[in-house]
Amino acid sequence: MKRPYSNSALAEFITRRVLELRPRTQIDIATAAGFENPNMVSMLKSGATKLPLDRVLAMAAALDTDPRRLFMLALGQHGYETQQSTVEEIFQTVITTNEKKWLFEIRDASNNTDPVLTTRSRVALRGIFNK
Repeated sequence: MKRPYSNSALAEFITRRVLELRPRTQIDIATAAGFENPNMVSMLKSGATKLPLDRVLAMAAALDTDPRRLFMLALGQHGYETQQSTVEEIFQTVITTNEKKWLFEIRDASNNTDPVLTTRSRVALRGIFNK
């Protein structure tokens, strides 16, 4: 069986997300996303198929994840390179709902002063994520 998308960031993301959602099953997730084939999540995880762009919203809801992030990952699968660069050119950096919350908190904490990312603040931020 061919798996042309097995190395995609989307396949890795879905694999990790399914584990995080246990005890929900892959069939539960596929059903919640509205897929007729109950094996669709397994096929996405293995890289046997790509996520259709028109199914991103439903799949994001089923995975309890940000649809913007899932959309960008879906674009990154083989065959969507042109669309991905077009979306990025038009919309610039697409941010997730969680990233938006971080941005608003930075703005509030800095009194909307547009703070420069210094070496010290970068080290502090990366320390939050153990980097």
